[in-house]
Amino acid sequence: MAAERCAGGKPRGRRVAAASLVALAALATGCEPGTAAGAQDVPPVRATQAAAPTPSPFLTAPAPTTEDAKPSTAPPPSPSASTAAPTTARPAPEPSTAPPPRVLMRTGSESERVRELQARLRQIGHFGRNPTGYYGSVTADAVRSFQAKRRLPVTGSTDAVTWQRLLAMTRVPTAAELDPPTERPVAAPDERCLKGRVLCISKKSRTLAWMNDGKVVSAMDVRFGSEYTPTREGVFEVFWKSRDHVSTLYDTPMPYALFFSGGQAVHYSADFAANGYGGASHGCVNVRDKKKVAALFDQVKNGDKVVVSW
Repeated sequence: MAAERCAGGKPRGRRVAAASLVALAALATGCEPGTAAGAQDVPPVRATQAAAPTPSPFLTAPAPTTEDAKPSTAPPPSPSASTAAPTTARPAPEPSTAPPPRVLMRTGSESERVRELQARLRQIGHFGRNPTGYYGSVTADAVRSFQAKRRLPVTGSTDAVTWQRLLAMTRVPTAAELDPPTERPVAAPDERCLKGRVLCISKKSRTLAWMNDGKVVSAMDVRFGSEYTPTREGVFEVFWKSRDHVSTLYDTPMPYALFFSGGQAVHYSADFAANGYGGASHGCVNVRDKKKVAALFDQVKNGDKVVVSW
């Protein structure tokens, strides 16, 4: 029996040898099951297994065989389209279940970590101004630039992955990098600023210098009103301090306000911190460094002089 020989029995007589030669000749023609168009690659069939055709993996059921069938000299039939299993579309990959990186800072954030972010971005050329501690549109654009160059998801928000990459590429900022005096050189003080306690404000250099008997205690960048709402020039006095002031006319926050002329005051401006000199105030003297203006607010007293000049 051919099946018995495939199981390991010894061949019996010349008739068996002749049958084996015929089977080998059939295999040499390459017409074993699985060579039809569209069939997957399958391993070659051993010569001693030629008694029964190897079923195609695309058949719905294996072809019936007879255990005591003799090897046939005819090539086995190829599977037809009617017997092939229908092709099914591969299922869509399941969405990733990994949580997105945690966002540490985004537009609207305000902290010392934001100041450090800005200082580190400035070290490698992505942030072109002094740190302010406020995460506005300029900072978001700088983060997008950094993310795009490092092939990270470009979101403008600082997630844990972006932050770790930035830390690896930069060093710890120095005190001067975190709190530089001003972005603009402080102008030579007006002569009216050389005596006593004075907020010396220069429209020419766009700086404010807090001075005590001619010595600069601190300095910061400032911006002024537009041509339609100009900041008044002259010599004034601080007459009212309001730490958490909100404008009743414009419904705009004016933190750390130091009023010196009617409704005009020196105060922190989140818009100035975010957008720089692209905008203007309604006549007030805007400061974009919240940390500096907060310290200034605590030092200045009612009655201190204010000089606004070109």
